[in-house]
Amino acid sequence: MEFTQLIKDMLDAKPDAALEAALAECAREPIRVPGAIQPHGVLLSVAGAPLCIEQVSANCATALGMTADELLGKPLSWLLSPEHSALIDHAYSHPAAPNLDPIKLTLGTAPYSASLQRIDDVLIIELEDFVETDHGQSRILARVLRNLQAATTLETLFDISVHEIQALTGYDRVMIYRFEPEGHGKVVAQALTGPLPSYSGLNFPGSDIPAQARELYRLNWIRVIPDATYVPVPLIPTLRPATGQPLDLGFSTLRSVSPVHCEYLKNMGVRSSMSISLLDGGELWGLVACGHPEPLRVSRELRDACAMIGQLLSVKISAIVATDVQREREAKVALLGQLADAMSRANHEVLDGLVSRPELLMSLTLADGAAVLIDDQVHLFGTCPAIEQVRELYTWIRDTGLAHQRTRQRATGLQGLGVFHTNSMQRELAASAVYRDVASGVIAFTLPKPIDNAVMWFRAQLTSTMNWSGDPTHHVSTRPESSASHRLHPRQSFDVWEQEVTGIARPWSRADLYGAEDIRRSALESDLERQVQREQEAVRLRDELVAVVSHDLRNPMSIIIMQCGMMQRWALGDTHFENRNIRRALGTIEKATTRMNSLLEDLLDTAQIEAGRYQLSRLPLSVTSLLEEACSLLVMLTTEKNIELNCTAAQGLVVDADPERIFQVLSNLVGNAIKFTPKGGRINIDAVADQHEVLFRVSDDGIGIPVEHLPFIFQRYWSVKEGNPRGNGLGLYICQGIVTAHGGRLWADSSLDSGSVFSFTLPMHQGLDTVGETTFLKQSGTTHRLAQSISSKLERQQLEDRLTRAGLLNELNHRVKNTLATVQAIASLTVNSSASLESFHKSFGARLFALSQAHDALARAEWISTELVDLIEQLQEVDSGAHRICFEGDPVTLEPRFSLTLSMVLHELMANAVQHGALSSAAGQVTVTSTLTAAPSPPTLKIEWKETGGPPVVATTVKGFGLRLIRRSIERELKGQADIQFARTGIIWSMLIPWPDKPESHL
Repeated sequence: MEFTQLIKDMLDAKPDAALEAALAECAREPIRVPGAIQPHGVLLSVAGAPLCIEQVSANCATALGMTADELLGKPLSWLLSPEHSALIDHAYSHPAAPNLDPIKLTLGTAPYSASLQRIDDVLIIELEDFVETDHGQSRILARVLRNLQAATTLETLFDISVHEIQALTGYDRVMIYRFEPEGHGKVVAQALTGPLPSYSGLNFPGSDIPAQARELYRLNWIRVIPDATYVPVPLIPTLRPATGQPLDLGFSTLRSVSPVHCEYLKNMGVRSSMSISLLDGGELWGLVACGHPEPLRVSRELRDACAMIGQLLSVKISAIVATDVQREREAKVALLGQLADAMSRANHEVLDGLVSRPELLMSLTLADGAAVLIDDQVHLFGTCPAIEQVRELYTWIRDTGLAHQRTRQRATGLQGLGVFHTNSMQRELAASAVYRDVASGVIAFTLPKPIDNAVMWFRAQLTSTMNWSGDPTHHVSTRPESSASHRLHPRQSFDVWEQEVTGIARPWSRADLYGAEDIRRSALESDLERQVQREQEAVRLRDELVAVVSHDLRNPMSIIIMQCGMMQRWALGDTHFENRNIRRALGTIEKATTRMNSLLEDLLDTAQIEAGRYQLSRLPLSVTSLLEEACSLLVMLTTEKNIELNCTAAQGLVVDADPERIFQVLSNLVGNAIKFTPKGGRINIDAVADQHEVLFRVSDDGIGIPVEHLPFIFQRYWSVKEGNPRGNGLGLYICQGIVTAHGGRLWADSSLDSGSVFSFTLPMHQGLDTVGETTFLKQSGTTHRLAQSISSKLERQQLEDRLTRAGLLNELNHRVKNTLATVQAIASLTVNSSASLESFHKSFGARLFALSQAHDALARAEWISTELVDLIEQLQEVDSGAHRICFEGDPVTLEPRFSLTLSMVLHELMANAVQHGALSSAAGQVTVTSTLTAAPSPPTLKIEWKETGGPPVVATTVKGFGLRLIRRSIERELKGQADIQFARTGIIWSMLIPWPDKPESHL
């Protein structure tokens, strides 16, 4: 029978109406809020201030000698001693504090072991008979932990685990139950004594443990049922008085389980059971399932020991799997190097290199066949589907398969892989069943390119027999509980049921998947390198073309203009009719060549802007002098249309700018205003301070610009034809490029028939406050000077030199003082947190090294900026190149003050992860995620440091040096916020940092 059909029969087949209703009822069963407990303990729920009893289990009278009416509403202090009341009050008010379980309480004359769980605003107290600790069991536990720690293979680990847990607890059958990717479970190890049947190697349908039950197993390390024939003990009252809702018992040890599960155990011949959860990366990997044919009570202390074994077993499983994968990956290093070299040497597309090494390509994943698709070419090697089938499969993987794969990867611990993989292709794509004989298993990836491309590996199907615990296609039944309803009942038989399955291939190992991902990454790197080389070649060719334009075209234009001028002067005194025609023709030629020369200048500027190499010669400039000189030249353009040109500037403004380029901007903006302003109109130029910038505005009372045109006016070659028939559409584009190169912004506000306002900003000079002062007015083309500015070029040059030296000294002084302050703070805090001179020397040296790395990165970038991802990569040195730090999210360019601070913070996080956190374990890893958000204002940068796969995390209230340094750096230096979560899967740091609207300007 086909495997896909088998899974469908198990999970997707449509039952009859009665079964369908029963399945729906089962899915709705409130297993977290059953309203009852098992009878081997007593439950109290307390809330409020002071803590008062809200709910009790109905067996309180038998167990405690007090009825529910006597207990409900009473303060907890009425029932307990002052010492125990204070202890529980503290646990309620500090829910994040370390677990205080178990607490020994005495009620009347009976001792109890009390466990506490805080759920929202209620504290659940569970009481069980107190059992003295068996020191012999403690010795057994110590031996168990040593043996588990020594195991180096999964088979050995599983075998030790089941036999040691059996010896420790007394259960007849202990088995390890692993969840398979298809959803069902498989028994991979078993220890068995007594009459219970063996389930070793058997598979169990996924519906045996539905999704809601799996979630509870994921949240709780252990679940016990001392006697499956128990009668549930209801809570009194059934609902919480404060909310009218049932009490959440999701974390309760005494929680009553589903009657369907109790019937399931009965059909298995099991009367008592215990389940220990096994996790991998925070997800449910499997269970240690213990069963016994008679009632069996396991003490609280022994359950805690089993939970500890489950935690260690989970860590060991992850570590052994990671070690095996790493060993397999290392065995593929040489092969990967040969394939990467072949791709780098390929003449055309990088994937051509794989076509030349098909044996290596198939060996990488131990595949039966492979296909390489490049544009319209499909290359097949080994055993493969037909070419058209490969093309159809590629289309589905590209459009659908990869997206589905990313969703599933979150549950498999393979996040970040860009490859599609399956060992049952027909389960993903029904149409692929026709070639399942050769391609039931598939790995594939594509590259982000404009042409079709893919690399695929294939494995043939394996016909095999699966042994199930009972018939998986008839795993449930229904029996009428009344004339109106049916209830779900588990299968009666768990005898071995054989199923022949087809359509599946030998599963791909993680090393196979990582190998495919490594090839994909190498292909991307090689392809990116080729693109960069092509871009560099294109830039070189463009530069050569620009040089040709600059030399070979501009020179002839200049000669033509000069010759036209000379010929006009020769014909100036001759009034003969023919000479007048010659003069007009020469004038036309001169205008045309002048316009052509101007167009060439614009094209050269455009080329420099697009290449990102626009040249600026910045100087500290007095804004008043700048506008005065510009207006004195531009006023001549206004006389023909009798336009009034007014220029005003606030006193003392100084900008860092290239005077020639800014005059080019003003000339273009004023020229446009003159074109579209009627005769007798007005144009205003003004400049005012705007925080750390100077805001320039050029406004007119002309015809304006339609609002719908505003988004396009700064695009290349865009122009309004009405009133500007000769415009080439480059002027505003160049203006925007000039302003942007200065670190400013250019924008326009306008509407039809309402004039226009073009505004741009330039960075204010941060040196001296003023460079001379000039206030002036220009009316009707006449300039009135009111105060003398710096006049001579020599004085200007001397002042500029002083400003440059002063700026450099101020910047050097600022950076040195900041660095010394940082070193002083590091030294002071390290001394306070070091137990010895040796530990101080080691910690202080490591932190100075982190600071020096940040300085090196900034120096390489000319102290302008560095990338967050570069800081992350530097951390790999601390972990000896393990490369277990994954960076995701938005690319972030950091200014110097951010770079230095974040480098220190990341170093502390890394050092802690290596010493105590995720990276102290072979299976551990760290994910760093950056997110830039623009809204709500102001913008913020969120950085999340998330550790997984490390040792169990215990929350602490002790604030060590690292914690203080991180908080101080983020909150004081960057004015941000840093929060830590002690999640069970690993520490999570969240840092929220205000982000500047405008980065520090630089060239």
